Amino acid sequence: MTTMGKEIPKVYNPQEVEDKWYRFWEENRYFHAEVDHNKEPFCIVIPPPNVTGQLHMGHALDETYQDILIRWKRMQGYSALWLPGTDHAGIATQARVEEHIREEEGLSRHDLGREKFLERVWAWKEEYGNRIINQLKKLGSSADWERERFTMDEGCSRAVREVFVRLYEEGLIYQGHYSVNWCPRCSTTLSDIEVEHTERAGKLYHIRYPFTDGSGYAQVATTRPETMLGDTAIAVNPNDERYKDIIGKTVTVPIVGRVIPIVADEYVDPEFGTGMVKITPAHDPNDFEIGLRHDLPRVEVIGLDAKMTAEAGKYEGMDRYECRDQLIADLRTEGFLVDIEDHQHAVGECYRCDTTVEPLVSKQWFVKMKPLAEPAIEAVKNGTIRFVPERFSKNYLHWMENIRDWCISRQLWWGHRIPVWYCDDCGKAFAAVDDPTHCKYCSSERIHQDPDVLDTWFSSALWPFSTLGWPEQTEELAYFYPTSVLVTGFDIIPFWVARMIFMSLHFMGEKPFSDVLIHGLVRDAQGRKMSKSLGNGVDPLEVIAEYGADALRLSLVTGVAPGNDLRFSAEKVEAYRNFANKIWNASRFALMNLEDFEPQKDLAELELSLADQWILSRYSFAVTEVTRFLERYDIGEGARVIYDFIWSELCDWYIEIIKPRLYGRYGEESRLAAQHVLWYVLKNTLQLLHPYMPFITEEIWQHLPHEGESIMVAAWPQPWQERDIEIEKTMGVVMNVITEIRTIRSEKQVQPGRRIKAIIQADAEKLALLKNAEDYIVSLAGLEELVIEAPGTKPEQSVSAVTDGIEIFLPLAGLVDLEEEKKRLEKELDTAEKELARAQAKLANEGFISKAPAQVVEKEREKVRTMSETVEKIKKLLEEMQVD
Repeated sequence: MTTMGKEIPKVYNPQEVEDKWYRFWEENRYFHAEVDHNKEPFCIVIPPPNVTGQLHMGHALDETYQDILIRWKRMQGYSALWLPGTDHAGIATQARVEEHIREEEGLSRHDLGREKFLERVWAWKEEYGNRIINQLKKLGSSADWERERFTMDEGCSRAVREVFVRLYEEGLIYQGHYSVNWCPRCSTTLSDIEVEHTERAGKLYHIRYPFTDGSGYAQVATTRPETMLGDTAIAVNPNDERYKDIIGKTVTVPIVGRVIPIVADEYVDPEFGTGMVKITPAHDPNDFEIGLRHDLPRVEVIGLDAKMTAEAGKYEGMDRYECRDQLIADLRTEGFLVDIEDHQHAVGECYRCDTTVEPLVSKQWFVKMKPLAEPAIEAVKNGTIRFVPERFSKNYLHWMENIRDWCISRQLWWGHRIPVWYCDDCGKAFAAVDDPTHCKYCSSERIHQDPDVLDTWFSSALWPFSTLGWPEQTEELAYFYPTSVLVTGFDIIPFWVARMIFMSLHFMGEKPFSDVLIHGLVRDAQGRKMSKSLGNGVDPLEVIAEYGADALRLSLVTGVAPGNDLRFSAEKVEAYRNFANKIWNASRFALMNLEDFEPQKDLAELELSLADQWILSRYSFAVTEVTRFLERYDIGEGARVIYDFIWSELCDWYIEIIKPRLYGRYGEESRLAAQHVLWYVLKNTLQLLHPYMPFITEEIWQHLPHEGESIMVAAWPQPWQERDIEIEKTMGVVMNVITEIRTIRSEKQVQPGRRIKAIIQADAEKLALLKNAEDYIVSLAGLEELVIEAPGTKPEQSVSAVTDGIEIFLPLAGLVDLEEEKKRLEKELDTAEKELARAQAKLANEGFISKAPAQVVEKEREKVRTMSETVEKIKKLLEEMQVD
């Protein structure tokens, strides 16, 4: 057994403790996991934060969950690998660096050129890339930093190319013209899930298109009138009886004069508007599909810069919204505008910069999703992969079953460049893992690479196996894959979780992980999402600086069911800082009373008191429950069990009960037994708490007699023995008696230091129990005299209480002024009776019952119930004082 010495400072200072122990853990390589075939593997891959990002509360929650699980499994004896890393975050990082260069030098990336610009991004990554990693360390994250990966490091880049080429050769990657989401500000395509749909107040414009035969008008409604300049048809539902006669006729597009047909398509909803829909294949994804079905031309009137093209005629060069205003004025002048009405509708916005997305037809690279999605759907349906909570599997399946082909090309420079080369001589394209020197078809050296890069999520989708060495068949890949559990937020189920599943199944032939633990969002105290616009974000590092990492960690996981959102408040963190102080003070007291103690005996060899047996039973129950909750991923419930055990049972009861024994009042054998039980329970409870609060537990544990170098590699606690329900019931009776006496003292405002007399009457069975616990009752209830007797005459002028069939009497003489107490109670009774009468009168009034809102009536009924109880209680108190 070793110890650092059994004295700790009077006050717990997290700042002095946290950096010291994190450094100690890193220096001793306790975070590092090796392939060890004598141990069972347990592996978590971190959701890689953006390399230039900054720690926010969402990260803090995510990493705390993962760290709790990895520390727990490490203590259970697993070879536990938490594999960390960062994501290159294409759009976000490029935008950040571009903005910096523009502000500092007044240059654009085009001024620098691709090669020089990428040198700047890599330099930026080297300067700022470790910031978020260092911030994660402040939180206590015990990730294996020796294995840290980056989505654009050499190994991950190799994996990306290997996957691309294999999918390309299998015919699952193709290039085609397609309606894509285009962000004019970021100048790149976005996948469907990178578009956030926000409800906006807009306008619905009703416009009429004249039939070319002069027989009247077709009327349509649109929220984007500027796109009408690119209309190539009007569509109606083939089953709509109103329009059967006009299918095949033609109309003229107002202003531009283009003649377009009326086509029939099942997509059209007859109930919306007039049941006629304008079709613009170049600027709407649904219209694009209709255009393919009816072989309609695509007229592009909005360009990549969101300005009108030459096809827009006189509106060429205008911004799309400027064009809208001018076009509406022109339509009104020429008599084609029927009406404008207010209209709430969902607007697609870029998830990075909030710019309204423009659907454009563009030549892009796509992954064919149906063949990849089918096995990924089946893996969740058949239970191979399990979502926790299960309800999130519905989100996953809904998205996967309705999936479109994945647009994977981005018009950026920062990222994995698409490994496709074009031959300038034979005109053919080919994919290659290694940079080629010549065309694979004609051997010409005049080749050039595709300028686009891959969607950031393409490399992230390979994360569970690329980080373990794939495509090389490494020892780590064979041992740690498939990983054990993925911990992530529900918002990236389609972005990331789904893609990891289908990529892993396709390339590894096996699931990437067994379980997906989903957590909710961190909201502010009012339940609002934290955002820059609301100014309600909270910096975790500031919270750590004020309260300590342990308090923040516990506040993030306690009282939150899996998958539910969390309301963050400084008050909650402060409450867990107080909990840390409670542990510290209790441990400091324990250490002062363990100065001469060295554990030499087994607990079973000692003569254990009722209190000793009780705390060991409660400790055993806590260990069993915490382990059970962690196995279910109910991390918050595990925290609650530990909190309640430490605060309410170990600190508030057991330590208080054994103080006289620790002070030697009952002899050396009793003192030794109390020391041994206190040491055993405190040491093991710290180990139980360690995954949640790693810093304070290490600091205290090191001062206690212990085996091993660190608490984080100590064994996960085991129950001492089976839980003893009978001992707990017995001790529960004693605790109830003490609590009742304390309650009466408080109600009667008896000075805390004043010792009083108590008389307890009970049947024979309980008499024996209470006499064995007499010392506990006298000590903790603040008694100078305790009489324990069989039921008999009730003492005069006393206050009584009943618990577990035991009657407790506290003589009031000398404790309170009986006359003053009588006057006070009579005054309270008069007030209560008047309140009760008023409420009863209201409820007796038929008019009140029939006219008042239901909640108001219920409130009065509740008042009657409450005041009736109050009146009875005061009357009982007066009777107990023997007042007639």
